[in-house]
Amino acid sequence: MILSTHPSYPSSRSFVLKLHRDAVPLQGKLIGRLENVLTGEQFDFCSGAELLDLLARDSTPNAIEEAQQTC
Repeated sequence: MILSTHPSYPSSRSFVLKLHRDAVPLQGKLIGRLENVLTGEQFDFCSGAELLDLLARDSTPNAIEEAQQTC
């Protein structure tokens, strides 16, 4: 068996999710901050769609900044 030299869960794609005190996930109200563990970069989001967009585009810094400006 050959072991992969690339980790399944790289640190560069590890995040801390902080929900705002006014967030009500069961009602679909997601507000909070996403922080990249490796870089320390923080991104605020105002909806579940924005959160998913930030996660999907984590390797494109300009796209993340554009998505963040909608709050």
